[in-house]
Amino acid sequence: MTVDTDRRGEDTEPHRPNGRPDAERIDPPSRRRVLRIVLTAAAGTAIPSAADLNGSRTWAGSALPSQARTEGAARDGRMTFEALSELAAQRAAAPYAAPPEDLPPALAALDYDGYRAITFRPAESLPLGRLFSAQFFHRGFLQRKRVALNLQPLDGPARPIPYESRLFDPGPRLAGQSFPPDLGFAGFRLHYAFPNTPAWRPKGFQEEFLVFLGASYFRLRAADQEYGLSARGLAIGTGAPEGEEFPDFVAHWLCEPEPEARSLTVLSLLDSPSVAGAYRFVIAPGDPARIDVTAALHPRRPIAKLGLAPLTSMFLYGENGPGARGAKPFDDFRPQVHDSDGLCVAAGTAPAGLDRRWRPLVNGRPRPQISAFASKPLAGFGLLQRERNFAAYLDVEARQEARPSLWVSPDPAGGAFAAGAVQLYEIPSGEEYMDNIVAAFVPAEAARPGAALRLAYGLTTVGAEPAAAIPGAGLARVTATRFGAAERLRPMTPPRPERRLCMIDFEGPGLPGGPDESVAAEVSASAGTTHEPVANFVPQTGGWRIYVEWRPPAPMPAGDVVLRARLVRGTTPLSETWDAVL
Repeated sequence: MTVDTDRRGEDTEPHRPNGRPDAERIDPPSRRRVLRIVLTAAAGTAIPSAADLNGSRTWAGSALPSQARTEGAARDGRMTFEALSELAAQRAAAPYAAPPEDLPPALAALDYDGYRAITFRPAESLPLGRLFSAQFFHRGFLQRKRVALNLQPLDGPARPIPYESRLFDPGPRLAGQSFPPDLGFAGFRLHYAFPNTPAWRPKGFQEEFLVFLGASYFRLRAADQEYGLSARGLAIGTGAPEGEEFPDFVAHWLCEPEPEARSLTVLSLLDSPSVAGAYRFVIAPGDPARIDVTAALHPRRPIAKLGLAPLTSMFLYGENGPGARGAKPFDDFRPQVHDSDGLCVAAGTAPAGLDRRWRPLVNGRPRPQISAFASKPLAGFGLLQRERNFAAYLDVEARQEARPSLWVSPDPAGGAFAAGAVQLYEIPSGEEYMDNIVAAFVPAEAARPGAALRLAYGLTTVGAEPAAAIPGAGLARVTATRFGAAERLRPMTPPRPERRLCMIDFEGPGLPGGPDESVAAEVSASAGTTHEPVANFVPQTGGWRIYVEWRPPAPMPAGDVVLRARLVRGTTPLSETWDAVL
């Protein structure tokens, strides 16, 4: 089986203009080639507010046609989520039409360097209230699809945002060239005036925090974080033998906020051969940053494997190496390389009925792996970057210790998240620029034409833990996973070097602050045997540690062996469950 992930399609790292370019494939035969392709040099441009740029003027682009009516708008010309849902239903009832990919030859022929040289002119930013503004991405290179961008003013009808060549500095390869008004855009990014901006920043400083670019991908970061993992509108057939389908956001409406508003709404139309959908994103930047997502999905045909609230990330290797049995080590000066180091899944209801699991990510298997975590009811899941110490990475440019985690919180009413499982897709990768991890909730029932699927969930950035967004505040969290040869500590005759010693560190405010004989290790293995589990207080960290030896069966099973461990006091869990593979 082969699995392909369509990575986020841009690289807009705001704090590291000299950082490494990341890549991914988007179009066969190069879906895993360079898709973090948006100009590193232009990324995260600091811009003054619109008022500071030019008094009280409106957007510096072409005057928006006051009577222009966008497709699917309500009768008064306004675009609302309800009107967009009707448009999505109409689309689903008609044959699918792919977004235009026609490009002028000069743009189609661009390579990575030529495309990243095209930069949006900050003075042309579209103001959205006093605190927000938007910039746009040019089409070209791998970003071929046209995305319709519209402005929904506070009062009046929605209006198309027109393309003009002068909005961009084309770079040396396209100098002197212009393109027709119907070229359109590839996507957009949002900037915000964070309230705690340092005094040395210019007045009205706004900083990029959210990007929509490439298929249905978008990336969010909190203040003082770097871009890392991506979210997606929808995943279809991830891991399926017939291959994955990648829906596109084909149109967006940027809703003008009140002048002093600290949140912003974006309406987005999703389309693909299998489904059309309407999305509403209510975006609140800050620390943490949060997006409340509401969607109405209208299938064109049955969809057996629909991934809701999908997250996509990169894991090359971590503290326990690549993680898979027999995987080759990486020849790299950096101790760890990843944007996320584990999947956390919470099911049940707090406090007593909550089960929270932590799965350390794995790379280096000979083939892709799919794991499922049953969750009824689902309390939330996320791809997390728990290791937040610079010494764990030693990468001055990538700053992976500052990459965000993302937590998905489904609407408590259940709905589309009521029955199903969180599925984790781990794809072997030897390249840092490849997103090889996908996590999504897959409903138990297949989607069917004529049966609209409505969902609501929150996306929240997470930095250091414990974090309010993650349920189970009283449970300690796994902070480290390490494996080593148990033979060195407990020699056997004859030696059995395949025996493994597992070491799991836990931290959390609910753990005893010193030695406590009532704390025990509860462990299990899906194959083989576990021996001499021990739970110890670690005075150097103030946390607790479990040591347990695992002895393999003979013969070894072909697939993964799942080990589980947690700290308990009697029958009461004190920690989340470590759920790892060997």
